[in-house]
This record gives sequence, C-alpha cells and structure tokens, in this order.
Amino acid sequence: MGFTVNHTVRFQETDGAGVVYFANGLTICHGAYEASLAAVGMDLVEFFGRGSVAYPIVRATIDFWHPMRCGDRLQICLQPTRLDQSSFEVQYQIMLQGQLQKPVAEALTRHVCIATHSRQRQPLATEMEAWLQRWAD
Repeated sequence: MGFTVNHTVRFQETDGAGVVYFANGLTICHGAYEASLAAVGMDLVEFFGRGSVAYPIVRATIDFWHPMRCGDRLQICLQPTRLDQSSFEVQYQIMLQGQLQKPVAEALTRHVCIATHSRQRQPLATEMEAWLQRWAD
C-alpha cells in the first residue's frame, strides 16, 4: 500500500542554481519516513533519541530526473521492504503534484536495527514490524 505525504520545496532546500540541493533530496525523503512513523502512532522523541534500539541508515541513494525548485509541490510515496530479521529498506518516489505519471526523483535508504547500548544487530522491534506491515505492499 505504501505511505504518501506532500511537501512544498522551501528556498532553504535549494542551491545556487535554484534547484533542490542533492542532500536535501534525502532530507525530504527522511521527512516522509518520519511522517509515516508518526502516522502509526510512534513516539518520535522516543524513537529517535531515547529508545533501547536504533535504526541507523547504512545505505542511501538518490537519483534525480527533473529539477525541483522553490515552491514546487511534491508528493513523496514511500514503500518499505523487510530484508531480513534485522534490516529493511525504504524506496521513495518523489513526484510533482499534478504530474504523477513519473517521478522527478527516486531514493532508497537501508536501515539496520541495533541495540543502542551495544551497537550490535538485533531483530526488528515489534513496533517496527507493525510499521512494515502497515506500509509494505
């Protein structure tokens, strides 16, 4: 099913050429990820700072096919996929609202579940299993 959120490009997200700076493309995607977590009721303060587990990104890629400029209204669609008992990846499609036939950018982030105290891999927490089930295809 996936999760979809809207985003308007801000001036601060653009570079000297007036288009979204490459790293900010990933920031926009991460904002969609955060919104998808909140949408299933996760406490983001706990999730990103005080929990016993963490989900660091171990791989991130983004491809751009069309410039995104200040004021552009975007639709970001994310689709998570479980890879194994301790990892998952999230695929993102970024589209201009009103032009949803093909994406202007696509990104991927790969996450690994670790215990925060030992920094060792561990199985995904129950809440992440529920998140994956909710947004996976």
